[in-house]
Amino acid sequence: MSHSGLFKGYVGVFDSGVGGLSVWREIARQLPDEDIVYLADQAHVPYGFRPLEEIRAFDEAVARFLLDQGAKAIVIACNTASVAGLDYLRSLFPDVPLVGMEPAVKPAAEQTHTGVIGVIATQTAFQGERFKNLLARYAGGVQVLTGVGVGLVEAVEAGALDTPDTEALLRKLLTPLIEAGADQIVLGCSHYPFLLPAIERLIGPDVAAIDPSPAVARQTVRVLARWGLEADRSRVGRHAFVTTGDADRFAVMAERLVPSYWTEAGKVLGVRWRDGRVEFVDE
Repeated sequence: MSHSGLFKGYVGVFDSGVGGLSVWREIARQLPDEDIVYLADQAHVPYGFRPLEEIRAFDEAVARFLLDQGAKAIVIACNTASVAGLDYLRSLFPDVPLVGMEPAVKPAAEQTHTGVIGVIATQTAFQGERFKNLLARYAGGVQVLTGVGVGLVEAVEAGALDTPDTEALLRKLLTPLIEAGADQIVLGCSHYPFLLPAIERLIGPDVAAIDPSPAVARQTVRVLARWGLEADRSRVGRHAFVTTGDADRFAVMAERLVPSYWTEAGKVLGVRWRDGRVEFVDE
């Protein structure tokens, strides 16, 4: 592996921080033969309260970096980044397979018994036309309640997965949705699956929490097949990790969040922002 190309022909996955590891884990499980490079833009985490235009600029710079380093496809493992930039990136890179995220409103609407579903996400994830179009397509006849997960991304980034403070944030967010009759809670941020034990404890056994990660991984499988870009099924995929933050800190958090998938064979490389571009630290 070298800076000049990491692996070449890999699947690039990126998020504002460690949250997208929930998606990376599922892609690694469903596509064990693919080389995957994960990039965490921890210099700018959280994305969720930034203007769409600013996040779109981050999306473009990260995508250009991954493509310059040999990515064959890119997965935006972040709802906020997808809302801000997926359509924009598709216009910039029409010859690149791109997979984004969106709240799992469709399965929630199909599975609800009460006719009420809750969607929890960052503030920016609810902005723009993508979320409105999602509701128009799949939520007819269903009441959709939304809640902004203040402080939750920061809690996951800090490793505070099951603390009293995090539980208080979740309780404040979830209680109004449950009291209003929601029996499906859509996790609209890739950080939130790492809070599932606390979430499920608060919502109880009669309410389902929907993790979008498996669906994103399935879509990645379909997209690679559609573009004829699947890896040789007889090989074992390699993994590398890149962060615009602290590489050692990322490694500690990754080992904690995805222990059964984490391996020191996947070295964490440091990159930095300079003049609106992402570059390796030693360049």
